[in-house]
Amino acid sequence: MFLRMTIASNIKTSLPKPMNAKDYMKAIEERFKTADKSLAGKLMADLTTIKFDGTRSMHEHVIEMTNLAAKLRNLGMTVDESFLVQFILNSLPPQYGPFQIHYNTIKDKWAVNELANKLVQEEARLTQQGIKVAYFVQKAGHKAG
Repeated sequence: MFLRMTIASNIKTSLPKPMNAKDYMKAIEERFKTADKSLAGKLMADLTTIKFDGTRSMHEHVIEMTNLAAKLRNLGMTVDESFLVQFILNSLPPQYGPFQIHYNTIKDKWAVNELANKLVQEEARLTQQGIKVAYFVQKAGHKAG
C-alpha cells in the first residue's frame, strides 16, 4: 500500500497492517491522539518547572515559555495570558523579588509582551548595578579507587 511506504519506519512498526486506506488512516489518527496527550503532559511539566537560570537572556527565557504555551494551545489546551504571566513571574530567581512585589501591588495586569519588556529592563538594571548571580549545581562525585 502506497500510504504505508510514505510513513517513517519507526512509526510504521507500531501501526497494524490494515486492509484498506481508510482503516490505516484511522489507526494513524488513534496513534497520534495518545502521542498528543503525552506531549501535552511533557509540555505542561516543562512550563510549570522551568526556571530562569541566567544562562541565556531574559528575552530568550520569556520567548521559550511563550513557545511552550503556544504548543499547548495547538494541542487544544487553553493557556490564559494572565496564567502565563504568573508562570513567568514564578520562574524568576530571588533577585527579581522586588520586581514581583511591584507587579503584585499594582492594579493593572500586564500582557506577556509588556512583562517581557519590563523584565528585559529589570535584567539590564540588575546587570548595571553589578548584581551577579551564582547558580549552584550538584553533581555526584566519583570515588577514587
